[in-house]
Amino acid sequence: MGGTPLRTTALGGTGMEITRVGVGAWAIGGGGWDWGWGGQDDDDSIAAIHRALDLGVNWIDTAAQYGFGHSEEVVGRAIAGRPDRPWVFTKCGQPEGPGRTTTHSLRRDSIRRELEGSLTRLGVDAIDLYQIHFPIPDEDLEEGWATLAEVRDEGLVRHIGLSNVDVSQIRRAQGIAPVETLQPQYSLIARDVEDGVLPAAAADGIGVIVYSPMGSGMLSGGMTRERIAGLPDDDWRRGDARFREPRLSEHLALVDRLATVAARHDVTPGAVAVAWTLRNPAVDGAITGFRRPAQVDPIVAAAGLDLTDEDLATIAGTR
Repeated sequence: MGGTPLRTTALGGTGMEITRVGVGAWAIGGGGWDWGWGGQDDDDSIAAIHRALDLGVNWIDTAAQYGFGHSEEVVGRAIAGRPDRPWVFTKCGQPEGPGRTTTHSLRRDSIRRELEGSLTRLGVDAIDLYQIHFPIPDEDLEEGWATLAEVRDEGLVRHIGLSNVDVSQIRRAQGIAPVETLQPQYSLIARDVEDGVLPAAAADGIGVIVYSPMGSGMLSGGMTRERIAGLPDDDWRRGDARFREPRLSEHLALVDRLATVAARHDVTPGAVAVAWTLRNPAVDGAITGFRRPAQVDPIVAAAGLDLTDEDLATIAGTR
Protein backbone atom coordinates (compact mmCIF):
# COMPACT_ATOMS: atom_id res chain seq x y z
CA MET A 1 0.00 0.00 0.00
CA GLY A 2 1.33 3.43 -0.88
CA GLY A 3 0.83 6.72 0.90
CA THR A 4 0.18 7.37 4.55
CA PRO A 5 -0.94 4.29 6.54
CA LEU A 6 -4.51 4.43 7.79
CA ARG A 7 -4.99 5.35 11.41
CA THR A 8 -5.71 2.44 13.73
CA THR A 9 -7.01 2.07 17.25
CA ALA A 10 -7.47 -0.71 19.77
CA LEU A 11 -10.92 -2.33 19.60
CA GLY A 12 -11.67 -2.35 23.29
CA GLY A 13 -9.76 -5.13 25.02
CA THR A 14 -9.88 -7.58 22.10
CA GLY A 15 -6.22 -7.10 21.19
CA MET A 16 -7.25 -6.23 17.63
CA GLU A 17 -5.80 -2.96 16.31
CA ILE A 18 -8.40 -1.96 13.73
CA THR A 19 -8.36 0.74 11.10
CA ARG A 20 -10.69 3.61 11.94
CA VAL A 21 -12.96 2.62 9.06
CA GLY A 22 -13.97 -0.88 8.03
CA VAL A 23 -15.86 -2.40 5.13
CA GLY A 24 -19.58 -2.85 5.69
CA ALA A 25 -21.12 -5.66 3.65
CA TRP A 26 -24.87 -5.11 4.14
CA ALA A 27 -25.64 -3.78 0.66
CA ILE A 28 -23.54 -6.41 -1.12
CA GLY A 29 -26.05 -9.00 0.06
CA GLY A 30 -28.01 -7.87 -3.01
CA GLY A 31 -31.74 -7.60 -3.52
CA GLY A 32 -34.74 -9.89 -3.25
CA TRP A 33 -35.00 -10.02 0.54
CA ASP A 34 -36.76 -7.87 3.12
CA TRP A 35 -33.80 -5.67 4.10
CA GLY A 36 -32.02 -5.56 0.73
CA TRP A 37 -30.66 -2.51 -1.08
CA GLY A 38 -31.69 -3.56 -4.58
CA GLY A 39 -29.64 -5.52 -7.08
CA GLN A 40 -25.87 -5.62 -6.71
CA ASP A 41 -23.11 -6.87 -9.01
CA ASP A 42 -20.87 -9.33 -7.14
CA ASP A 43 -17.81 -8.44 -9.21
CA ASP A 44 -18.27 -4.78 -8.24
CA SER A 45 -18.54 -5.83 -4.59
CA ILE A 46 -15.34 -7.86 -4.74
CA ALA A 47 -13.47 -5.11 -6.55
CA ALA A 48 -14.60 -2.60 -3.91
CA ILE A 49 -13.45 -4.86 -1.08
CA HIS A 50 -10.10 -5.37 -2.80
CA ARG A 51 -9.67 -1.62 -3.22
CA ALA A 52 -10.35 -1.05 0.49
CA LEU A 53 -7.85 -3.76 1.45
CA ASP A 54 -5.28 -2.26 -0.93
CA LEU A 55 -5.68 1.04 0.91
CA GLY A 56 -5.00 -0.71 4.22
CA VAL A 57 -8.48 -1.29 5.66
CA ASN A 58 -8.09 -4.35 7.88
CA TRP A 59 -11.61 -5.48 8.81
CA ILE A 60 -14.93 -6.38 7.20
CA ASP A 61 -18.30 -6.52 8.95
CA THR A 62 -21.03 -8.71 7.48
CA ALA A 63 -23.92 -10.87 8.71
CA ALA A 64 -25.59 -14.15 7.84
CA GLN A 65 -28.80 -12.15 7.36
CA TYR A 66 -27.44 -10.00 4.51
CA GLY A 67 -28.95 -11.72 1.50
CA PHE A 68 -29.27 -14.80 3.75
CA GLY A 69 -25.70 -15.88 3.22
CA HIS A 70 -24.96 -14.11 -0.05
CA SER A 71 -22.96 -11.28 1.51
CA GLU A 72 -20.82 -13.78 3.41
CA GLU A 73 -20.24 -15.76 0.22
CA VAL A 74 -19.05 -12.62 -1.59
CA VAL A 75 -16.81 -11.66 1.32
CA GLY A 76 -15.39 -15.18 1.33
CA ARG A 77 -14.59 -14.92 -2.37
CA ALA A 78 -13.01 -11.50 -1.90
CA ILE A 79 -10.65 -12.52 0.89
CA ALA A 80 -9.70 -15.96 -0.44
CA GLY A 81 -5.96 -16.14 -0.99
CA ARG A 82 -5.30 -12.56 0.07
CA PRO A 83 -1.95 -12.25 1.87
CA ASP A 84 -3.41 -9.29 3.77
CA ARG A 85 -6.56 -11.12 4.89
CA PRO A 86 -8.62 -8.75 7.01
CA TRP A 87 -10.34 -9.55 10.25
CA VAL A 88 -13.83 -10.80 9.51
CA PHE A 89 -16.76 -9.91 11.75
CA THR A 90 -20.23 -11.39 11.29
CA LYS A 91 -23.50 -11.77 13.17
CA CYS A 92 -26.19 -14.25 14.13
CA GLY A 93 -29.75 -14.32 15.41
CA GLN A 94 -31.73 -13.51 12.25
CA PRO A 95 -32.21 -16.72 10.24
CA GLU A 96 -34.13 -16.83 6.97
CA GLY A 97 -37.87 -17.32 7.10
CA PRO A 98 -40.57 -17.92 4.47
CA GLY A 99 -40.35 -15.79 1.34
CA ARG A 100 -36.80 -14.57 2.08
CA THR A 101 -37.95 -12.70 5.16
CA THR A 102 -36.02 -12.19 8.39
CA THR A 103 -36.96 -14.17 11.49
CA HIS A 104 -35.39 -14.01 14.94
CA SER A 105 -33.87 -16.72 17.11
CA LEU A 106 -31.29 -16.68 19.90
CA ARG A 107 -31.71 -20.35 20.73
CA ARG A 108 -28.51 -22.35 21.06
CA ASP A 109 -29.20 -24.82 18.26
CA SER A 110 -30.19 -22.05 15.83
CA ILE A 111 -27.07 -20.00 16.53
CA ARG A 112 -24.86 -23.05 16.09
CA ARG A 113 -26.47 -23.77 12.72
CA GLU A 114 -25.92 -20.17 11.66
CA LEU A 115 -22.30 -20.25 12.78
CA GLU A 116 -21.59 -23.44 10.84
CA GLY A 117 -23.00 -21.81 7.71
CA SER A 118 -21.03 -18.60 8.23
CA LEU A 119 -17.74 -20.43 8.67
CA THR A 120 -18.34 -22.37 5.46
CA ARG A 121 -19.36 -19.36 3.37
CA LEU A 122 -16.53 -17.16 4.64
CA GLY A 123 -13.97 -19.93 4.21
CA VAL A 124 -12.32 -19.32 7.58
CA ASP A 125 -11.48 -21.58 10.51
CA ALA A 126 -12.76 -19.11 13.09
CA ILE A 127 -14.76 -15.87 13.06
CA ASP A 128 -12.69 -12.99 14.42
CA LEU A 129 -15.72 -11.28 16.00
CA TYR A 130 -19.14 -12.95 16.31
CA GLN A 131 -22.05 -10.73 17.30
CA ILE A 132 -25.70 -11.08 18.25
CA HIS A 133 -27.38 -9.03 15.53
CA PHE A 134 -30.49 -8.00 17.51
CA PRO A 135 -31.52 -9.03 21.04
CA ILE A 136 -34.77 -10.55 19.75
CA PRO A 137 -36.56 -12.20 21.41
CA ASP A 138 -35.38 -10.36 24.50
CA GLU A 139 -36.18 -13.27 26.83
CA ASP A 140 -33.66 -15.44 24.96
CA LEU A 141 -30.76 -12.97 25.20
CA GLU A 142 -29.12 -14.96 27.99
CA GLU A 143 -29.29 -18.23 26.05
CA GLY A 144 -27.88 -16.55 22.97
CA TRP A 145 -25.03 -14.86 24.81
CA ALA A 146 -24.13 -18.05 26.69
CA THR A 147 -23.95 -19.79 23.32
CA LEU A 148 -21.55 -17.16 21.95
CA ALA A 149 -19.34 -17.58 25.01
CA GLU A 150 -19.47 -21.34 24.46
CA VAL A 151 -18.39 -21.23 20.80
CA ARG A 152 -15.62 -18.78 21.71
CA ASP A 153 -14.33 -21.21 24.31
CA GLU A 154 -14.38 -23.91 21.63
CA GLY A 155 -12.24 -21.75 19.32
CA LEU A 156 -14.91 -21.38 16.62
CA VAL A 157 -14.93 -17.61 17.18
CA ARG A 158 -12.23 -15.43 18.71
CA HIS A 159 -14.23 -12.56 20.20
CA ILE A 160 -17.91 -11.88 20.92
CA GLY A 161 -20.07 -8.80 20.88
CA LEU A 162 -23.58 -7.37 20.83
CA SER A 163 -25.37 -5.17 18.31
CA ASN A 164 -28.46 -2.99 18.73
CA VAL A 165 -28.71 -3.39 22.51
CA ASP A 166 -29.53 -1.02 25.36
CA VAL A 167 -27.62 -0.62 28.61
CA SER A 168 -29.83 -3.02 30.58
CA GLN A 169 -29.24 -5.74 27.99
CA ILE A 170 -25.49 -5.13 28.13
CA ARG A 171 -25.61 -5.61 31.90
CA ARG A 172 -27.60 -8.83 31.60
CA ALA A 173 -25.09 -10.23 29.14
CA GLN A 174 -22.17 -9.22 31.33
CA GLY A 175 -23.63 -11.35 34.09
CA ILE A 176 -22.86 -14.38 31.91
CA ALA A 177 -19.64 -13.42 30.09
CA PRO A 178 -17.80 -10.14 29.46
CA VAL A 179 -19.11 -8.10 26.53
CA GLU A 180 -16.08 -7.41 24.32
CA THR A 181 -17.67 -5.18 21.68
CA LEU A 182 -20.82 -3.29 20.79
CA GLN A 183 -22.18 -2.34 17.38
CA PRO A 184 -24.80 0.41 17.59
CA GLN A 185 -26.24 2.56 14.86
CA TYR A 186 -24.72 6.04 15.15
CA SER A 187 -24.74 9.06 12.87
CA LEU A 188 -25.65 12.72 12.79
CA ILE A 189 -29.26 11.65 12.24
CA ALA A 190 -29.31 8.74 14.72
CA ARG A 191 -27.82 9.91 18.02
CA ASP A 192 -29.81 8.01 20.67
CA VAL A 193 -26.79 5.99 21.85
CA GLU A 194 -24.97 9.13 23.00
CA ASP A 195 -27.04 9.15 26.19
CA GLY A 196 -26.54 5.59 27.42
CA VAL A 197 -24.80 2.98 25.33
CA LEU A 198 -21.67 4.93 24.35
CA PRO A 199 -20.96 6.24 27.88
CA ALA A 200 -21.47 2.70 29.26
CA ALA A 201 -19.05 1.30 26.69
CA ALA A 202 -16.45 3.92 27.54
CA ALA A 203 -16.81 3.31 31.27
CA ASP A 204 -16.43 -0.46 30.87
CA GLY A 205 -13.70 -0.42 28.20
CA ILE A 206 -15.95 -2.13 25.66
CA GLY A 207 -14.92 -1.78 22.03
CA VAL A 208 -17.37 0.04 19.74
CA ILE A 209 -17.82 -0.11 15.99
CA VAL A 210 -20.73 1.98 14.70
CA TYR A 211 -22.89 1.19 11.70
CA SER A 212 -24.62 3.48 9.19
CA PRO A 213 -22.39 6.50 10.01
CA MET A 214 -23.65 8.04 6.75
CA GLY A 215 -27.28 7.36 7.67
CA SER A 216 -27.59 4.48 5.16
CA GLY A 217 -26.44 6.80 2.38
CA MET A 218 -28.57 9.79 3.36
CA LEU A 219 -25.46 11.77 4.33
CA SER A 220 -23.16 10.52 1.56
CA GLY A 221 -23.60 13.60 -0.58
CA GLY A 222 -24.95 11.52 -3.44
CA MET A 223 -28.55 11.32 -2.25
CA THR A 224 -31.09 13.62 -3.92
CA ARG A 225 -34.87 13.72 -4.01
CA GLU A 226 -34.72 12.33 -7.54
CA ARG A 227 -32.46 9.46 -6.56
CA ILE A 228 -34.67 8.58 -3.59
CA ALA A 229 -37.74 8.61 -5.84
CA GLY A 230 -35.95 6.22 -8.19
CA LEU A 231 -34.82 3.68 -5.59
CA PRO A 232 -35.81 0.14 -6.64
CA ASP A 233 -38.83 -1.48 -5.06
CA ASP A 234 -36.64 -3.95 -3.14
CA ASP A 235 -34.53 -1.22 -1.52
CA TRP A 236 -35.66 -1.05 2.13
CA ARG A 237 -34.84 2.67 2.29
CA ARG A 238 -37.94 3.53 0.23
CA GLY A 239 -40.03 3.11 3.37
CA ASP A 240 -37.57 4.55 5.89
CA ALA A 241 -38.63 7.76 7.66
CA ARG A 242 -35.19 9.31 7.21
CA PHE A 243 -35.77 9.36 3.44
CA ARG A 244 -39.27 10.87 3.60
CA GLU A 245 -40.78 14.17 4.64
CA PRO A 246 -40.74 15.94 7.00
CA ARG A 247 -37.26 14.64 7.88
CA LEU A 248 -35.97 14.54 4.31
CA SER A 249 -35.76 18.32 3.95
CA GLU A 250 -33.91 18.61 7.27
CA HIS A 251 -31.45 15.93 6.23
CA LEU A 252 -30.76 17.45 2.82
CA ALA A 253 -30.06 20.78 4.54
CA LEU A 254 -27.60 18.96 6.81
CA VAL A 255 -25.92 17.47 3.74
CA ASP A 256 -25.47 20.99 2.38
CA ARG A 257 -23.65 21.93 5.60
CA LEU A 258 -21.54 18.76 5.36
CA ALA A 259 -20.65 19.80 1.80
CA THR A 260 -19.40 23.17 3.07
CA VAL A 261 -17.08 21.40 5.51
CA ALA A 262 -16.05 18.88 2.87
CA ALA A 263 -14.93 21.66 0.56
CA ARG A 264 -12.58 22.98 3.26
CA HIS A 265 -10.82 19.63 3.50
CA ASP A 266 -11.10 18.53 -0.14
CA VAL A 267 -13.14 15.47 0.83
CA THR A 268 -16.74 14.31 0.34
CA PRO A 269 -19.74 15.04 2.58
CA GLY A 270 -19.86 11.31 3.38
CA ALA A 271 -16.30 11.36 4.69
CA VAL A 272 -17.21 14.30 6.94
CA ALA A 273 -20.24 12.41 8.28
CA VAL A 274 -18.09 9.36 9.07
CA ALA A 275 -15.34 11.49 10.66
CA TRP A 276 -17.99 13.12 12.87
CA THR A 277 -18.86 9.73 14.42
CA LEU A 278 -15.18 8.95 14.99
CA ARG A 279 -14.80 12.08 17.13
CA ASN A 280 -16.76 10.42 19.94
CA PRO A 281 -14.13 9.01 22.32
CA ALA A 282 -16.17 5.82 22.84
CA VAL A 283 -16.09 4.97 19.11
CA ASP A 284 -13.19 2.86 17.85
CA GLY A 285 -14.25 2.32 14.26
CA ALA A 286 -16.97 3.10 11.73
CA ILE A 287 -18.51 0.59 9.32
CA THR A 288 -18.67 2.07 5.82
CA GLY A 289 -20.46 0.43 2.92
CA PHE A 290 -19.05 0.38 -0.60
CA ARG A 291 -20.87 -0.99 -3.64
CA ARG A 292 -18.31 -0.03 -6.31
CA PRO A 293 -14.53 0.54 -6.25
CA ALA A 294 -14.92 4.24 -7.10
CA GLN A 295 -16.77 4.79 -3.81
CA VAL A 296 -13.94 3.50 -1.64
CA ASP A 297 -11.21 6.16 -1.67
CA PRO A 298 -13.51 9.12 -0.90
CA ILE A 299 -14.93 7.41 2.20
CA VAL A 300 -11.73 5.82 3.49
CA ALA A 301 -10.42 9.41 3.66
CA ALA A 302 -12.54 9.79 6.81
CA ALA A 303 -10.00 7.70 8.74
CA GLY A 304 -7.52 10.56 8.65
CA LEU A 305 -9.88 13.54 8.80
CA ASP A 306 -9.73 15.80 11.85
CA LEU A 307 -12.72 18.13 12.18
CA THR A 308 -12.14 21.58 13.68
CA ASP A 309 -14.40 23.49 16.06
CA GLU A 310 -15.41 25.64 13.09
CA ASP A 311 -16.35 22.50 11.16
CA LEU A 312 -18.45 21.23 14.04
CA ALA A 313 -20.24 24.55 14.31
CA THR A 314 -20.98 24.52 10.59
CA ILE A 315 -22.34 20.97 10.78
CA ALA A 316 -24.54 21.94 13.74
CA GLY A 317 -25.82 24.99 11.87
CA THR A 318 -24.62 27.41 14.55
CA ARG A 319 -22.09 29.16 12.31
